[in-house]
Amino acid sequence: MFPGGRKRARESDKDCLRREIKEELPKLKLGRISLWKEVKARNKRSGRKMSDAIFIAKGAKGRLAIGDKKEIDRAAWQKPRGIRLTATSRYIRDRLFPRKRRG
Repeated sequence: MFPGGRKRARESDKDCLRREIKEELPKLKLGRISLWKEVKARNKRSGRKMSDAIFIAKGAKGRLAIGDKKEIDRAAWQKPRGIRLTATSRYIRDRLFPRKRRG
C-alpha cells in the first residue's frame, strides 16, 4: 500500500502529503514533490466517490522508521513488481512503471 491520508481544513495537497509522511515515517525526508495525477472515480463495489492526488518526490533520504505502529506495521523499499497491491496501488504502479514490451 502506498502512504496516504486525508486533507485537513485549509490544508493544501502538498502540505497534507508532507504531514502524512512525517506522521507515518518521521525519519524520511522527501525532496521536491510534484503532482503526477489526480484520479476521480467511483468505487465499483461500494459506489463511494474516490478522489486521489498522486505525487512524485524527486528523491527521498533517511530511514523508514515507523511513527505510529497503529497506522502501519512495517515499511520497506520494494521494486514495483512482485508485491501484492490494492487496485489503486496497482493502477499507480502500472502508470509509473509500465511493463517493457519484448520484441
